[in-house]
Amino acid sequence: MNPVNITETQILNALRTVPDPDLGKDLVALNMIKNIKICEGNVAFVVELTTPACPMKAKIEADCRAAVGAIEGVTNIKIELTANVVARRPQGGKVIPKVKHVIAVASGKGGVGKSTVTANLAIALAQAGAKVGILDADVYGPTIPMLLGLEDETLEQIAERQADGNVIPKIAPAERHGVSCVSVGFLVEPGQPLVMRGPMLGKFVNQFLGDVAWGELDYLLVDMPPGTGDTTISLVDAIPLSGAVIVMTPQDVAASIAVKSLKAFQKLNVPILGIIENMAYFIAPDTGNTYYIFGRGGGQDAAEGLQVPFLGRIPLEIATREASDCGEPVLVSDPESIQAKTFHEVAGKLAQQISIQSRKFQPLMVL
Repeated sequence: MNPVNITETQILNALRTVPDPDLGKDLVALNMIKNIKICEGNVAFVVELTTPACPMKAKIEADCRAAVGAIEGVTNIKIELTANVVARRPQGGKVIPKVKHVIAVASGKGGVGKSTVTANLAIALAQAGAKVGILDADVYGPTIPMLLGLEDETLEQIAERQADGNVIPKIAPAERHGVSCVSVGFLVEPGQPLVMRGPMLGKFVNQFLGDVAWGELDYLLVDMPPGTGDTTISLVDAIPLSGAVIVMTPQDVAASIAVKSLKAFQKLNVPILGIIENMAYFIAPDTGNTYYIFGRGGGQDAAEGLQVPFLGRIPLEIATREASDCGEPVLVSDPESIQAKTFHEVAGKLAQQISIQSRKFQPLMVL
């Protein structure tokens, strides 16, 4: 019996039946199929995802395998999953060279764990294979250095690592747990307040955006100060954001305040990538009982009411607080914990929403 002659056209036609679950188009139309190789009944190809943290990668691979496996004569299929985060930005503002997406992580009020969420989301994205940075713009309460174990860093030490190859030398950010970081906290001694008027905040934001050699980043998370003041406006004016994430706790009071922050970004034409409900519940380690200390479902209710994505619930855990105090976030100190797995899930949904939103804008450049 003569072997069936399998063609690349057959492979592509089969993969045209496989849609990206988020983007709503088939993988071939989205140019996600690369490097098809055929040897008798053996077929190999690459699926280039829009983010290494894609939460749908298992489904996409299974659907591709099923589609190609239905072709007569195919006996073996090898699929390699890679990722290429494409920069798609709205027009206007200043673009940081080689930084593909800038995301504001905000809250309506303090004390909701926004910085802890920012640090762990950044590490989760980095562990998935993305290049990630954090700009700590929470000028009155910069906690990112402590959360990442960078409390001993000073701006003078960082300045000594000025990036080479620039006509005007730029500051090289500190790095910890695979995440690049610059913080207002590097400017002041531990425990000392930073006292300044509102207009100065914008200057800090612009300097940290323009005078830092961030290098190639897929995602730059900006840890925003609580509320909707000068820093928010300065950031939006300085650079086109890919979107904003709102962190809140479940109770009604927190939800009402968080909604104000969300609507402020909407008024500034910044896409809302979603709401994260932090400290959503507590599982007692001795009994296993679940307690909703701050109420239940406020984040999801707010997301549904405002018709924005709900990215997930993060539980309240003693281990997370202890790990953060030690500068070893829970994704590093206890990567198999429920908390760490939840952060990975939320980070995947965040990356998913960034990919969806980025399709709405034409790229300013190819990075």
